[in-house]
Amino acid sequence: MITDNITSHLDKTKIDPSWSFSDKTRKDTAYITHGYHRYPAKFIPQVVSRLVERYTKSGDLVADPFGGCGTTLVESKVMGRPSIAVDINPVAVLITKAKITPIDPEKLEKEFGAIQKRLETYNEKTKVKAPQHERIDYWFKPEEKRSLAFIYGEIVKVKDRNVQDFLFCGFSNILKNCSIWLQKSNKPTRDLEKKPSEPIRTFFKQIKMMSRGNASLFRMLSEKKYLKVPSKVVCTDARTIPAHDNSVSLIVTSPPYVTSYEYADLHQLTALWLEYTKDISDFRKRFIGTSYHSKKNLVLNSSIAEDIRGKLLKIDRKTAEEVSTYFSEMNQVFVEMKRMLKKGGKTCIVVGNTSLQGVKILNAEVFVEQLQNLGLKVADIIKREIPSKNLPSVRDKKTGKFASITDKNKVSAYPTEYILVMEKS
Repeated sequence: MITDNITSHLDKTKIDPSWSFSDKTRKDTAYITHGYHRYPAKFIPQVVSRLVERYTKSGDLVADPFGGCGTTLVESKVMGRPSIAVDINPVAVLITKAKITPIDPEKLEKEFGAIQKRLETYNEKTKVKAPQHERIDYWFKPEEKRSLAFIYGEIVKVKDRNVQDFLFCGFSNILKNCSIWLQKSNKPTRDLEKKPSEPIRTFFKQIKMMSRGNASLFRMLSEKKYLKVPSKVVCTDARTIPAHDNSVSLIVTSPPYVTSYEYADLHQLTALWLEYTKDISDFRKRFIGTSYHSKKNLVLNSSIAEDIRGKLLKIDRKTAEEVSTYFSEMNQVFVEMKRMLKKGGKTCIVVGNTSLQGVKILNAEVFVEQLQNLGLKVADIIKREIPSKNLPSVRDKKTGKFASITDKNKVSAYPTEYILVMEKS
């Protein structure tokens, strides 16, 4: 497909209703361990399982350079495929470890029973070492903070690392409910009228829900004899994936969008409590495509990206630099993806287009062109509707940041998305 035809080809691609999975309920998409933790922009497991089934056989290695909350790894393991993922976000890595690690249900029940007994002794006289951090105090009232600190202290005492990760994943997911973060907002907004959930009771409820998911995964993997199928997640940059050259049969991934630093904002409660960072602005700098990164040696490897950059430069230099950095860094990730793919191996990149400052950001078209320029060829392009993505569906058309439903500047962000299936020849 030559460059001039990429845009028209994607424009003409018709929506395939079979890929929307609109018949799937929340229960279907949160089966086994998929419902452990809320996560923005996660793709549903049914998309991954269909791609893995279509493009691999048992034993083939599957990779995800933007592992997120581990959907690709969980589905690969359930289907008997070894898998590896990386993510720069330590919160994502924690969630993924918990979701891909089946724990013997009897062992988990025993461990949780012991911690439950200790937590039930908590009262206002209990000695607690609460964290001293102004950002934690910004989000949490004193009583909830004290109670959470007690839970945290008890989890730290757990010797088994897998059980500890499981409990910390549950702890992470209750933080929003137990804070004064506006409950219905993904954006960091305080609600001073909010009555936070009581932490210990909320934690018990969360862990019981997760324990049911763990038991389902353990049973499923035991029946299929897949308990030992390797599944690994590493906290590192997507441009340094610990996989051998020519070893991966399939890559299934959903890259972050230009404003990926929003993940730092969304996960700041966990990052602060688990001491992944002491400074949120420093945390933001780790994420791909942010305005904090060096502008030197930007290689866009796409005339479509150059055109988008040119349009943005006339409107706002900072946005133009952010988008250019993003496309340059994504090109570097694609170089790494090509390195680890086997001959005939495929990438399945799930991505939507959006707009910033009134300029169309054609992520899908740019990615196809970049991958073609690196020597991959188009195997298939699937267009799907997004009926239930946990992501604000509107952006402010001026700033490009997520907007509320009532915002008069709102524009629809990702009503459809593409699955770009590219093959290494």
